[in-house]
Amino acid sequence: MKTMQTSPTRKRAVNLTLNEELVSQAKGMTGNLSGVVEQLLADYVVKQHNARQEKLQNAELAAQGWNVFSEQYGSFADEHSTL
Repeated sequence: MKTMQTSPTRKRAVNLTLNEELVSQAKGMTGNLSGVVEQLLADYVVKQHNARQEKLQNAELAAQGWNVFSEQYGSFADEHSTL
């Protein structure tokens, strides 16, 4: 998975509310919990961005398909239009 580039000079402290036992276990597994969380967050952001892009592409394809259908066959509502 492609990860986002993060600038090492632009970091700031944030407050999170996390399960105390889970944090304790994670600290025992890594010496850099902030780095692990940052990488997981970056992966999550990329995944969500890609999912949104895919939804937008699917919507665009659906709209294009409908436009082709409408140009070829007209709209279902054409026979009921009062205009």
